[in-house]
Amino acid sequence: MKTNQTTRRDFLKTTGLTTAAIGFPTIIPATALGNADTPPPSERIVMGGIGLGNMGSGDLGNFLNNPNVQYVAVCDVRGNVRNERKNQVDGKFGNKDCKAYVDFRELLAREDIDAVHIATPDHWHAIQVIEACRNGKDVYCQKPESRTLREGQLMVDTVRRYGRVFSGGSQRVLEDYRDVVRKCWSGELGAIQSINVNVGPLPQACNLPAEPCPDDMDWEMWLGPAPWGPYNAKRCSGSFSIDGSSWRSFSDYSSGGLTDWGAHHFGGATFAADLRELQPTEVTYHDEGGKQYLTFKYPNGVLLTHNMPGKGNLEVVGTPGQKRAAKEVPQYSVKGGIYSDFLNCVRTRGNPFRAIEFAINTACVCHLGMIAYTLKRSLKWDAAKQQFAGDEEANRFVDQARREPWQL
Repeated sequence: MKTNQTTRRDFLKTTGLTTAAIGFPTIIPATALGNADTPPPSERIVMGGIGLGNMGSGDLGNFLNNPNVQYVAVCDVRGNVRNERKNQVDGKFGNKDCKAYVDFRELLAREDIDAVHIATPDHWHAIQVIEACRNGKDVYCQKPESRTLREGQLMVDTVRRYGRVFSGGSQRVLEDYRDVVRKCWSGELGAIQSINVNVGPLPQACNLPAEPCPDDMDWEMWLGPAPWGPYNAKRCSGSFSIDGSSWRSFSDYSSGGLTDWGAHHFGGATFAADLRELQPTEVTYHDEGGKQYLTFKYPNGVLLTHNMPGKGNLEVVGTPGQKRAAKEVPQYSVKGGIYSDFLNCVRTRGNPFRAIEFAINTACVCHLGMIAYTLKRSLKWDAAKQQFAGDEEANRFVDQARREPWQL
């Protein structure tokens, strides 16, 4: 650092974390230059967003309204969404400088962007996160972060190789499950024996009929690596429903409720039981009178069950009559929730609360469960080798085929 007046962007340039300064708008309101509540543009984190529908729109609002962010680019394959979000950003800064893209690679190639948030459908996450890291961007990615087991390990490796800051997008892990987390970490339940998660349903095949594709929709880019299928509004709807009226319902793009809400619930369960640094070693498939459920066994002996009959969501079995030493519950690095936590870590180069390993370990549980339900049998998982021990059939599900040119 040259002097104590060196800006954040000067620092990032000297450390090799970015290679070009931000381009300033020609005309900007006085407040955009910085005041007591808003840093000047040279001190802000320059951001863009990829996938700006329902959840992406919410992410955009949170980042756009943070005074530490200078938002400069939006990307979406739908023209109406793309234009609405550009106008939203321009309105915030009082100019017309926000650039709008159809192809995420053009946005990621910009050297002035420090970080991106990604809220595309699940089948796009790994490709876009890896490409962002290769282009020197820090990443906030919506859950479930990966679509397959192989994707998860590739994402972890890439984030660490390029020294990027990554935050998974499940705010519920810390914010919705505080009570059960407190009971577990305080030691009042004693040693944790097991914890149950109730979530579903599993995904379904998509056989929806073809409909006319809107003129402003790039359908091929929406599909990307997924199998080709005809345009249908329900096929690509970003609705949070998983009843067959959104992409979250269909196996070509997602694993249904098991990953969609499972990312929240399994994330909360593994956090409460202090398992988030681990992956299961065994998955036992149960079928009792037509009722299917799973038991995941961790290396430390703790059990995580899915849809166990008679058990509630995040219901914990502890050790009655025992106490164990309390542990301090990990928190966000700053006040303001998961978005502020990510931005603070972009500045400090620290690990966010939902760091890449924690996010991928949660997704791993979902993917292991999906494979066990698909094969209708138990599995043994070797986390070190990222494969099923001596199980050729199960190993075929570690990854999935992708359409050209979208390979990993």
